[in-house]
Amino acid sequence: MKLAKRIILTTTALAAASTATLLGATVGQAAPVQTVRPVVDAPAALKVPDGNRLTGVFSAEGVQTYTCTDGAWKLLEPAATLWAKNDHSRRTVALHSRGPVWVSTVDGSAVNAAAIANSPKTGTIPELLLQSTATRGTGTFAGVSYIQRLNTRGGVAPTTACTGTDQVSVPYSATYTFYKPAK
Repeated sequence: MKLAKRIILTTTALAAASTATLLGATVGQAAPVQTVRPVVDAPAALKVPDGNRLTGVFSAEGVQTYTCTDGAWKLLEPAATLWAKNDHSRRTVALHSRGPVWVSTVDGSAVNAAAIANSPKTGTIPELLLQSTATRGTGTFAGVSYIQRLNTRGGVAPTTACTGTDQVSVPYSATYTFYKPAK
């Protein structure tokens, strides 16, 4: 019975949305499509070159993992989950890990990148501009050319000395923006 009720509610919602869309257009005219272009506030050093268009803005939370190398902390890898910037349910749409690489949990596409510029911030990991080194798949990350890591918080390596093969994971958050070549 619950399934039947869910199907009826879903069908009703879809019908209402379709009706609203059709009523928004006059006969013989399609409803105008409004494209919202998010504004990305990035330092000048991290601006994406002309000829690229913004295709995704994702919030991220995770850790920066450091390992002890010769008595000092060295970045080993990031590990973070990403969700659509305005999705209050925070449904994971991508994973970020060593490489660095971002893999879509929705369609399996992926992008590897290398940092080409950074903008230091006091008390947090630097903001970055990364350039794609490889992509895989035909989904979200297919054809990505540039990535920005912005609005960073936390993730800084400890300032204390370390010994042996110690590891530590430090929480961080950031906004990742993805760009593809403009067509």
